[in-house]
Amino acid sequence: MVCDRRQEFSQGNGRYILDVITLAARACACPRAPITLSRHAAANPPNARRRGVTRALALALAGAWRPVARADDLPAVAAAADLKFALGEIAPRFRADTGHSVRVSFGSSGNFTQQIAQGAPFELFLSADEQYVFRLAGQGHTLDRGSLYAIGRVVLFAPRGSPLKVDSRLEGLKAALAEGRIRRFAIAHPGHAPYGRAARAALQYAGLWPRIEPYLVLGENAAQAAQFAASGSSQGGILPLSLSKAPQVAALGSFATIAADWHADEPLRQRMVLTRRAGAVARAFYDYLQRPGARAILARYGFALPGEPAQ
Repeated sequence: MVCDRRQEFSQGNGRYILDVITLAARACACPRAPITLSRHAAANPPNARRRGVTRALALALAGAWRPVARADDLPAVAAAADLKFALGEIAPRFRADTGHSVRVSFGSSGNFTQQIAQGAPFELFLSADEQYVFRLAGQGHTLDRGSLYAIGRVVLFAPRGSPLKVDSRLEGLKAALAEGRIRRFAIAHPGHAPYGRAARAALQYAGLWPRIEPYLVLGENAAQAAQFAASGSSQGGILPLSLSKAPQVAALGSFATIAADWHADEPLRQRMVLTRRAGAVARAFYDYLQRPGARAILARYGFALPGEPAQ
């Protein structure tokens, strides 16, 4: 059973300091739980090559996108970690087109929901699960119920040199488990990351969840799970398609997209919403994300778009 670990945030001088993607998550204290990244790192020091790959991935999957302007002066945007590369392109284009900048932090949707409910100063929230937006709206923290901006997908990913053969029906994973070739398998934490819940649902659909649960390594969010899987620290993982398609990750392994009906109970309907703190720039960015240029970038990273046929 996956235990629930809440990401912490500190408050200093009236500002929230958000560590939304860390290189090593705190170990979970629950007995017999899947291991977390810090526990694995302590027991398995990386070799030089893996350290280099991990360092490069950590930079690519860093937890915030900040323009040159002073970050404290910019509207704060909370975004699900699967958007790291897509928003990494969209935010600079927004600045080029409008002259305005935003500060984007990436993390798990569940943790951001908790932080916004407790007063974190985000003006716009892009969630990987629309239910979090509906929860905040019901509590009065948002202007409305927001807009559906994308529908996500998950993939089975294997790093170079892994014994795991990727396929959309997880037959290769089943075989690798039967042969004892899986020692570590990465997913985002199902307790607060929608992509972790989708991964769990797909594994349950395939009948593999009880067999693979002892080998799970849980990322604090989807980007951290991708860092762990793509660096070769595990034999594979179930990751967002949007992260796996990024050149920085795709070059490190292979992947196969899992059918959406395998995680139909966790459909990854991604919704964004303006909070009651939203100013003019955050509202402009919200509108910009719904324009054709931004939607084209989202589509290129594998998202299905509302109002358009699935690819």
